[in-house]
Amino acid sequence: MTGSFDLGEPPQPAAATPYRVLARKYRPQTFAELIGQDAMVTTLGNAIKRDRIAHAFLMTGVRGVGKTSTARLIAKALNCIGPDGQGGPTIDPCGVCEHCRAIAEGRDIDVIEMDAASHTGVDDMRAVIDASRMTAFNARYKIYIIDEVHMLSKNAFNALLKTLEEPAESVKFVLATTEVNKVPVTVLSRCQRFDLRRISAEMLAEHFRRITQLEEVAAEPEALTLIARAAEGSARDGLSILDQAIAHAGLEGSGVTAAAVRQMLGLSDRGAVRDLLALVLAGDGAGALAGMRRQYDGGVDPLAVLRALLETVHGVTLAKVGTPPDPALSAEERAARAEWAGGLSFALLHRLWQLMLRGHDE
Repeated sequence: MTGSFDLGEPPQPAAATPYRVLARKYRPQTFAELIGQDAMVTTLGNAIKRDRIAHAFLMTGVRGVGKTSTARLIAKALNCIGPDGQGGPTIDPCGVCEHCRAIAEGRDIDVIEMDAASHTGVDDMRAVIDASRMTAFNARYKIYIIDEVHMLSKNAFNALLKTLEEPAESVKFVLATTEVNKVPVTVLSRCQRFDLRRISAEMLAEHFRRITQLEEVAAEPEALTLIARAAEGSARDGLSILDQAIAHAGLEGSGVTAAAVRQMLGLSDRGAVRDLLALVLAGDGAGALAGMRRQYDGGVDPLAVLRALLETVHGVTLAKVGTPPDPALSAEERAARAEWAGGLSFALLHRLWQLMLRGHDE
């Protein structure tokens, strides 16, 4: 027979690429991409340039501001060897050398990440201490990243103290925590501490705008502002909300709109809040209750309405003091606040604030 019956391997279907949530997809890979933490980046850059690199760092701050991302960036900065393999520590890691790529992919043998919430005991720390006596395998430094370090037990902290104070020359520790008040003073005194700030709503909104452009999703500026305010300074929280809003827009086909975000988050419409406050100031109890009922029937959380009223009263007080208006507010909102600021006394605004705050708490 001259022919062949070997048809080869049957065609295989292409493997589906799993979806990555925005918070992971857009995790900062360089210090330039880390938003809202300029002071820390400047300090670290100067320390690296002057070869005054601390042996232990402590990153504190609320959830989602970039503590773990910063820890990984520090690992990159200290172990980067440049595209030619001849580079030294730098605040601008190349991102293409073997160490930068391995750290970004979580497979660098010399960068050990551990979660203190699940490794709380003294035996876990003894394992870290024993391993830290050995030099790095093929990197410049062996770096231990301990997340949520405040979860360690008292004995675990005590076991770590000596190593944290006098580690081997090639060993660095980067600790991260959301509750720095639970970290013993003896540990704090051995670390160079960086308090990562909450990210401003304006900066978050601009960050989300860039991401929606990269994702090729239409989004109203007001919608991104609402998401940024709801995030309360946390980039991760905001990206999770944005992910949800994009999924909702995919069903509706109209992009990310302010109305959809309000409905999704249970937020009150700004115009409805102004109308409600106007009814309260006019003494129209029946009208105010009816306005509250309309918002409640529309799915708005009553606590969200009270928070919006408190925010408005606070804004009126700032306007009366003479604070420049927030550029993110609509023209109607700024005009209404300016009008109320001209007609209400400080005493009345203070009493209004106290009454609403009492109602919110109760």
